[in-house]
Amino acid sequence: MTAALLPEGYRRRSFDTTPSTSAEAFAAARAGEDGGIWITAGEQTAGRGRHGRRWTTGRGNLAASLLLIDPAPAEVVATVSFVGAVALHRAAAEVTGVASSQRLAVKWPNDVLLDRRKVAGILVEGERLADGRLAVAIGFGVNCVSHPDIVGQQAATSFAAAGLTVAAEALFVTLAARLAEEIARWEHGRAFAVIRAAWLDRAAGVGAPIAVNMTDRAVDGVFETLDESGRLIVRRTDGTRTAVSAGDVFFATAAG
Repeated sequence: MTAALLPEGYRRRSFDTTPSTSAEAFAAARAGEDGGIWITAGEQTAGRGRHGRRWTTGRGNLAASLLLIDPAPAEVVATVSFVGAVALHRAAAEVTGVASSQRLAVKWPNDVLLDRRKVAGILVEGERLADGRLAVAIGFGVNCVSHPDIVGQQAATSFAAAGLTVAAEALFVTLAARLAEEIARWEHGRAFAVIRAAWLDRAAGVGAPIAVNMTDRAVDGVFETLDESGRLIVRRTDGTRTAVSAGDVFFATAAG
């Protein structure tokens, strides 16, 4: 891939094999790299998911991380995960032709689903550098040609398993373009309302029963919306609303 295929202001460093593209992104930041660098790998052997879960990316799948430096004020920087989700959904829909949100959807907080199974995961991590700047890595793992049966507690799939031909490189090129667009729309976190609306348009389970497992308790009710900071709003059976900042979401069929 040539630099000309990347949006202006972005560049790429490719590896044949690496333990983690996000770890490589942080190493680049510590070495003085500015933001806007993509790290990609043909194979990722020790990728990370939420709660320290392992995410291994075999050949033919997409493993990519984008390094950003001071992308937004600390109080809103976490909303960049929704920016990544909208961009990945747009890219996947474009490459596959699957536009229906009934088949291809985002799942709070960081998954992309195909036919209600996890086809991709996004992990946003941050590190304060020695000079005080905040390095943020948006990591993407996409199952283009292969997948495990289960990721965490979520049934998984791949585009190939669904009969869709997706080349990792073509998906990356499209993702890089769409993410640049969504980052610009996000306006350093000032325009999260725009991203929030786009995310909700693509979200699985809005208005439907869900269960959320948090570290200290479980909450069930109806997935009502996202609030202005990206928290999941669950309307309980008694009419009260609970704002969830972190947890694993299960839809009604999975919650049992």
